[in-house]
Amino acid sequence: MPDKPSVLFVCVHNAGRSQMAAAWLTHLAGDRVEVRSAGSNPGEHVNPAAVEAMREVGIDISAEVPKMLTVDAVKESDVCITMGCGDTCPVFPGKRYLDWQLDDPAGQGVDAVRPIRDEIKTMVEGLIEEIAPQRPETTA
Repeated sequence: MPDKPSVLFVCVHNAGRSQMAAAWLTHLAGDRVEVRSAGSNPGEHVNPAAVEAMREVGIDISAEVPKMLTVDAVKESDVCITMGCGDTCPVFPGKRYLDWQLDDPAGQGVDAVRPIRDEIKTMVEGLIEEIAPQRPETTA
């Protein structure tokens, strides 16, 4: 894994799970990880219930826009994570591929999205420990 690993979250519409995962990783890992998200059939906007659920934990994803999955996005990423939605990424040697089985927040209210948001946070925390753990500061 390079000094600054890159992660791509993929979901069909890039409007809920993948957006929340990207936001959590950015929020929790800061500049230690490069973060991307995309979808095979991007929606028109991010799921409003996902926006509200993330706002409740102090993370604003209201300005995010669903993006199209490209071969280049996969090539430029060290870890490609599909979000339990049956999407597939082009496969390239040397990449790590994961599939996180998560409920789809599409069409659900914020009450149903909160547990998905929290499960994503837990999974992202585990990912950070694997690919970009916080290193203790050394003193000279």
